[in-house]
Amino acid sequence: MHQNTKNFSDSTIDLKELLNTYTKHWKWFVLSVVVALSLAYVFIRYSTPEYAAQAKIQILENKGASPELGVFQDLNVFSSGSSIVEDEIEIINSRANLIEVVQDLQLNIKIIALGNIIDSEVYNNPPFKINFIAPDSIVNNSYLEFFIDLSTETTFGYSPQNDMPAKAYSYGKNISLPLGDIVITPNIREGDIFENYKGRKYKVAITPVATVAQIYKTKIIIAPAAEYSNIVNISLNDPVYKKAIDILNALISVYNKNAVADKKAIADKTSDFINDRIADISSNLSSVDQTAEDFKTGRGLTDIASEANLNLNIGAANQQELRNVNTQLSIATSMKDLVDNQEGYEVLPSNIGLSDGSIANTTATYNQLVLERKRLLKSSNEKNPIIVNLDERIDGLKRNMQSSLNSMTNNLGLQVNSISQQLSLINSKIYSAPKNERAFRDITRQQQTTESLYLYLLQKREESQIAFASAEPKSKIVDAAYRSSPFPVSPKKSIIFLAFFILGCLLPFSIIYVYDLLDNKIHNMHSLEKLTQEPVLGELPKLSKKEQKLVMKEDRSVLSESLRILRTNLDYIIKTKKLGGVKNNIIFVTSSVPGEGKTFLSTNLAMILASTNKKVLLLGADIRNPKLYTFFTADEIDKMTNPVRNKDAGLTEYLYDDDLNINDVVNPMLVYQNTIDVIYSGRIPPNPAELLMSDRLKDLFHEVSETYDYVIVDTAPLMVVTDTLLISNYASHTIYVTRAHVTEKRAIEFPLKLQQEGKIKGLAFVVNDVKESNLGYGGKYGYGYGQSLKKWWKF
Repeated sequence: MHQNTKNFSDSTIDLKELLNTYTKHWKWFVLSVVVALSLAYVFIRYSTPEYAAQAKIQILENKGASPELGVFQDLNVFSSGSSIVEDEIEIINSRANLIEVVQDLQLNIKIIALGNIIDSEVYNNPPFKINFIAPDSIVNNSYLEFFIDLSTETTFGYSPQNDMPAKAYSYGKNISLPLGDIVITPNIREGDIFENYKGRKYKVAITPVATVAQIYKTKIIIAPAAEYSNIVNISLNDPVYKKAIDILNALISVYNKNAVADKKAIADKTSDFINDRIADISSNLSSVDQTAEDFKTGRGLTDIASEANLNLNIGAANQQELRNVNTQLSIATSMKDLVDNQEGYEVLPSNIGLSDGSIANTTATYNQLVLERKRLLKSSNEKNPIIVNLDERIDGLKRNMQSSLNSMTNNLGLQVNSISQQLSLINSKIYSAPKNERAFRDITRQQQTTESLYLYLLQKREESQIAFASAEPKSKIVDAAYRSSPFPVSPKKSIIFLAFFILGCLLPFSIIYVYDLLDNKIHNMHSLEKLTQEPVLGELPKLSKKEQKLVMKEDRSVLSESLRILRTNLDYIIKTKKLGGVKNNIIFVTSSVPGEGKTFLSTNLAMILASTNKKVLLLGADIRNPKLYTFFTADEIDKMTNPVRNKDAGLTEYLYDDDLNINDVVNPMLVYQNTIDVIYSGRIPPNPAELLMSDRLKDLFHEVSETYDYVIVDTAPLMVVTDTLLISNYASHTIYVTRAHVTEKRAIEFPLKLQQEGKIKGLAFVVNDVKESNLGYGGKYGYGYGQSLKKWWKF
């Protein structure tokens, strides 16, 4: 339960810190929002407002084909379906329609009144009119700009560019331009005073019609009122609402006019076609009637159908007889070939359907003798008299059979020729009957078709004439163009203010976020605590150049209060680690690199400890780059000196000269009513590392530890030289100074690694040079009459 509470608390603190990262810069947010809203106001103030115009029409569907198209539909030349709303929308917003609108309203010519900041278009009743002498085809395809100054009631100034001096012209006088001459005439309405226009400058812009049409094609919005609805909404936004209304009304008018013109064009084409056809058919009809009469008279036709039936019956009988004779001829020919080609004595086919009975009887006798011969050969040979007698009889029957088959094939061939001739005669009569009938039917059909088409076209001509006078537009105006709102639709103030407000918030937010994302520095005590489990004793505020660098007795500044918290935390650590008779009071103060404030902390820590009437020694062990003396100037120090003491001797002299004792290098001082003893670093030696390895240093630390309550040692930076590590075994505690916005987070890994390796001990951290807004946990708690103890016990 306790662990869960701790986690919840930590997450709450993290959220607060995250919010505090941005809220502590609230002034920048306020400034950014104010600037953004000011820019939004300026943008709205000097933007050209646009007003919305809207119109509504109903697309009229064709319930069927128009009367003038009926002739083509009945002939399947083409068919017409119902009008599709989507297609009509594309037609309404077509480039051709808009070009016509631009030409009708002369939208390609703009007269703009120039202002100090905003220029405004003069659409209704401009103070002058422009008359072009050049053909419209040239004007409608030209780019041109020029400027007009209204000087007096009879003259005006003209200049091709705004920065050029104007040339005076009289109204009605020709002015030569690249596209041709123009004439400017006044257009001051009755009741207007010229003084209202005097001195004003106008810009005349001429743009090609096609370009202007394309611009409005993209600006005009056309959409159905609802799905499957024939009602169409047309809208347009423009700085001049009267101009937008005129454009929409003109667009609807052009659309309807073109639709009627299309229908009339089709009706005219239909009428011309019908008249031409009637003239041709009228002459063809008489010709067809005469052709039918001449055909019957010339061929003497009566009843073509009866004659055809009789000839068909005779022809069918002849064809049947011809098929039978051909069959007998084919069988006889095959039998004759078989007999002629037979070698030896073999059985012949019998009962094959020949009409001649003698051939069948001869074949049967022949086969009987052949079979008898084969039977006798089984028990005798061919020289047997009986067999020789049989061979003679068989050969005689074969010769008779060949003679009979020859006679039969000849007779059958004659019959085939005779029947074929008869059939050809009958067929000629049969074939001629349909040809006559077909020719007569063609004449009759042409006569009927020509007559029907003639009557049909007469009817359609009357219908077409009616359609000429009743052609209707494709749309019905539901609402003529009107101004949909008295307020401008662009720019939208609420949206612009909201957008600029969000932009004003996002700009500092983004800068802070990116800065925080790229930031790898330590900023305060809380950010350092996230990187280590070692205790963080406190943090020192950032001081201005005018503020005092040393604390005084009974000082109540932020610096002194922060040092008192550090002193309290340090005393707690000293007491918890105190063992037996060891005083545990030697405190090393070091840092990563020079300039992080270790000497500043050493001096002030000694001062704040001395303010509790404790005996404190401040030892300068940074013998390579001594800075301790810079904190004690003649104006700030009331020195308590001994006439026999060597004032110039320091730590290096003590370690080098065995004749010197501790009292010879200790300087008692009264600084801002705080009494402390100071051992300066002394002169910079040529061999500082070897000097610090002297045994006299051990004796020095042992003696001063017993003599003083606190021994504060200002040592060299750890990451620069090895001096501090050489003497680190003498330290009871090591205070590692980091500087806000200077010390990188990864630099903390170095002292932590040294402590893990046992090279330093009693490691604790202090953050120096912290901005006032970052003091404490995100700057929430100050150093006034009390400061919540930080989590310095985490060690």
